[in-house]
Amino acid sequence: MNRLTLVRKNLFRKKTRSTLLLLSIAIAFLLYGALGAFNQFWEDPPQTPTRLVTLNKINFTQPLPYAYYNRIQSVDGIAAASHANWFGGYFREPTNVVTTFAVEPEGWFTVYPEFDMPADQRARFISDRTCMAAGAPIAEQYGWSVGDRIPLQSNIFTRADGAEAWQLEVCAIYTSTADTAGAGAVLLHYELFRETASFGGNSLGWFVLLTEDAALNESVSRSIDDMFANSSAETETSTEAAFNQAFLEQFGDIATILSLVIGAAFVSILIIVGTTMVLSIAERTKEIGVLKTLGFRNNAVFGLVLAESIFLSLLGGLIGLGLAAGLLAGAEAGLGDAFPPIVMTVEIVGSAVALMLLFGLITGVIPAASALRLKIIDAFSKG
Repeated sequence: MNRLTLVRKNLFRKKTRSTLLLLSIAIAFLLYGALGAFNQFWEDPPQTPTRLVTLNKINFTQPLPYAYYNRIQSVDGIAAASHANWFGGYFREPTNVVTTFAVEPEGWFTVYPEFDMPADQRARFISDRTCMAAGAPIAEQYGWSVGDRIPLQSNIFTRADGAEAWQLEVCAIYTSTADTAGAGAVLLHYELFRETASFGGNSLGWFVLLTEDAALNESVSRSIDDMFANSSAETETSTEAAFNQAFLEQFGDIATILSLVIGAAFVSILIIVGTTMVLSIAERTKEIGVLKTLGFRNNAVFGLVLAESIFLSLLGGLIGLGLAAGLLAGAEAGLGDAFPPIVMTVEIVGSAVALMLLFGLITGVIPAASALRLKIIDAFSKG
């Protein structure tokens, strides 16, 4: 029997207790992996440095007048501009939510150069108002192909002619070279929406702009907001990064909340595992004495006990990270394509493994030190 087998046998001698300890550690690292991925997304969302977003100053649910579009395009320093409305689309059933934007098509693919499609499909989509462009993920989800006609309905808007759905042809399927929000959305022509919707056709949801240089972001933002100051619909223009951060901050101080949850979980598990390891070694006092009688040196006994704790921490932690990966995959499917994928990065996994080792050392050092100091005569007198 080698030492690794000895560690494994000792660790699982009481299967119920070991299973509960593994479950406790797995839960802690499930939280660490999943919440860490969410926190990283919150703190550092995908962004383009020269991309600005202009919204109604009240909040992003309030519309802006259509007339603002031409005035914004005249601002010095803007390289490209487009606009969009949230459509609230679904396919056949309201539960089949489809992230849908009514956009100005030509400019949209200029301000989002990472969206890519064949040139002929792009030209067809831009030229035909009855066309729609579908992100590759949503097209794959519903089995759509170029040329299909799709009945798209809205949970916000209705058609002025009383028809239930917008019948649109899939003229383009696009992919994204970056993890950008909306990379899997359905896009339809704003002009078609404007002509056919029973309301909302003379307003816009937001503007997306590209500046000529990131150094111009502040001056361009100020020029736009000053232009509409004291109007009935004042604007707020910010970088894409600032907009994403402000949007997420509506849910509170996410970073602090996540840190407190993870910290509380680890402190609790640390106490539970550390106490259990101390009791486990106390139960095996006589066996430790036998090991020393058989010739195991103090340092070897210390290493065996510490290895048990580290092995337990690593096994439980890796199980937890595996569960976190599955949870994030499920969350991504639930969120749809309105958000970029939220994944555990190499940095999160690396820090988690380092934390597992540290966790194992902290919970194992006290029982290992007790085993190190134990004298053979004391072991048998206690046993």
